[in-house]
This record gives sequence, structure tokens and C-alpha cells, in this order.
Amino acid sequence: MSVNTETKRYIQHAPDARVIGSDSQALAVAHEVAALLLSGAAERDRTGIVPPEIINAFSDSGLWGITVPRKWGGAEVSAATLASVIAIISAADPSLGQIPQNHYCLLEDIRLQGSEEQQRFFFELALKGNRFANALSETTGKNVQDIQTRLTETAQGLRINGRKGYCTGSAYAHWIGILALDEAGNAQLAFVPRDTCGLTVLDDWACLGQKTTSSGTVIAENLAVSAFHLIPTWKSYASPTLAGPFAQLTTAAIDAGIARAALNDTVNFVRQMARPWIDAGVEQAGDDPLTIYQVGMLDSRLAAAEVLLERAGKVLDEFRDNLSEETVALASVAVARAKIFTTEIALEAASRLFELGGTRSTHPRYHLDMHWRNGRVHTLHDPVRWKYHLLGNWVLNNKYPPRHDWN
Repeated sequence: MSVNTETKRYIQHAPDARVIGSDSQALAVAHEVAALLLSGAAERDRTGIVPPEIINAFSDSGLWGITVPRKWGGAEVSAATLASVIAIISAADPSLGQIPQNHYCLLEDIRLQGSEEQQRFFFELALKGNRFANALSETTGKNVQDIQTRLTETAQGLRINGRKGYCTGSAYAHWIGILALDEAGNAQLAFVPRDTCGLTVLDDWACLGQKTTSSGTVIAENLAVSAFHLIPTWKSYASPTLAGPFAQLTTAAIDAGIARAALNDTVNFVRQMARPWIDAGVEQAGDDPLTIYQVGMLDSRLAAAEVLLERAGKVLDEFRDNLSEETVALASVAVARAKIFTTEIALEAASRLFELGGTRSTHPRYHLDMHWRNGRVHTLHDPVRWKYHLLGNWVLNNKYPPRHDWN
């Protein structure tokens, strides 16, 4: 993908999504979409090109609208179901699995802080199949919370100026949610149509993994925004909400999918291509006792990660309408436990694949390095060492986790 080049638009037709009505339907559709995405995942990773019809089919499946509240016509699936849907998609293609993950988080911002009129407007767009991308992070600050983008009142109306990085899904989006500080220093989330004058999307994501997430740069230059399109996202952290645990749950689900994909390919390669070690005294690599041990170890750790992910989702579901300092802390703790396991099994499974597959598994024709690259890049979103710190401080000192997007 070219660097510092404005992206082409990926909108091929007016959004035309089906509306999913239940958790069970969401899971069934996720498996259907996963089958579609799996067949071309390696080629998309190799070339960095995602055919527009793939993105349109994905969003038109209805999966991007499954968190819309029932009040507004959506399925309002449970957090546990959402995590499962993301993991299923990410096991097929974690790059594409990451795109609606950010979309779901933006919809959650609207649910938490949007007015009735705003919810009606944006949720209707989501159910029709509109894709929302984020422009939240910046690459120049001293840390991830050092936001320089500003929202100001001018004689011509509200204007945004700033430069954003890691804007996942920006090339494919209909709308982009831009995080900016207003004149009072409060964080506002501005939803702006993708083709608005003053908004530039650069196709400059060039890292070694998650290559087709379109996590490029978004530049706002005197960008006009309507007050109706502003969501006061700062309020989600000024008082206890599940905004942070929700975001982390969806992130952990992607890592679980990466781990599942790596283990699946390990099993297939060992069965079909690998050779046993000479001292094993067996004819097939699948009969090598140490290989059997390692596969069993990977399977058990992935099973534990998936159970913790589901349990964390159920904790969020339990406390969704019972918010307090303590319940939000309990949700953060549950998600942190899951995030530790999904991070570590994604990296371990992707690495063990080569150990068990042998030297031939590293040949470019198999493209198995994709799993390690995806796992290594995606798990960098927030350092897992701080999840251990969060848990230790909770268990040892009864300290509530700080409230922000990474807890």
C-alpha cells in the first residue's frame, strides 16, 4: 500500500445491510462471514489489497449493527456474544476483524453519551450498513492521552484541527469519529462524513502485521463539524461506565482469534507437511510424543483464554445496568485476566507453529508468518505487563484500576 497517498473510497454502493435480530443469528452469520474472509486472507495480507466487495459484503452481513440497542431496532447482543463474534471473524482474518472492533466502540460511545436524537440518527445509519472508523490516537504526544487535536468555536462555526494516527478502518469508512479537546479541555468525539471538505485520509499504514486494517493517518484542517455530531466522550470516564472494559474486551477477542488461527494452521501443517524428529522413533510428525505434548499445551491455554474471554463478557453483561466504582473495577479485572491469556497464547501459538512445523514451515509459499506478525503487532495496543500490575494491585492492595480506554 502506498505511503502518504490519499486513499481511494471503498464505498461501492449505498449501504444495504440485513438487520440481525438475536445473539444466535449473530453467531451464525459470523461463521458465514468467516468462511468468506478466510479463503483470501493470506493473499490480502501479502498484497495489502482488500477488494471493495469484501468490505461491503462484511458490513452488509449485518454484523456491524449487532450492538445497536433493541430500542432502536438492533439485536443488542450480549458482550459475551460480541466477543465471540469478533474472535470468530478474527480467526479467519484478524485485520478485517479489527475494523468493526473500533466501529463497535464508537457505537458504545453513542449509546453511553448520545442524546435520544443522536442515538436515533447514528444507530439508524449503523443498521443500514454505514461503517464508522476511529481517529482517536496521535503519534506525537508524550503518551496516548496527550491529545493535541482541538475543537474550537470560530465565526464560521465549530472547527477541528489536528493530525491522527492508527485510524483503523479509515479507508473503508462512511463516517470517521475524531477525538478532539474542546476549549474547556474536555474530550469530544466528532462524527464526520468521510468525504467532508477539510478531512484527509492517508493510506500510510506500513507495519509488519495487521496489514489491511487501514490504520493510517487522518488530518483535519479547519474541518467543519455540526454540534449535533459531537458526543461528549469525556463523560464516560468522569463517572463509572464500562467504556474501558468494553474496548479491552473487543481487543482481547481479536487476539483470541489470532491464536485460534495459529493453532489451526499448526495442526494442519503437522498432519500434512512436518517430519518427526529422528529420536521419536515414529513415522508421522503427529505421532511424535513431544509434538503431541506441545499441541496439548497450546490447546489447553487457548481453551483457558477463551473461557476467560467469555467470562469477562458475562461480567460486563451482569454490570451493564449496575454501574459503580466497584462493578466497573470488577469488569476491568475480569477483562485484564482474559487479556493476559489471549495476548500470551496468540504470541506463543504463532511461534510454536514454526517449532513444530520445522524449517519448511517458514517458506513464503505457506505464509504462516502472518500469524506471528498479526499477533505481535496487535498485542502492542496496550502492554500486557500492565495488566499484571492491575491485577496485582487489585488483589494485594484493593486498588481500583484507573478508568480509561486501556482498562
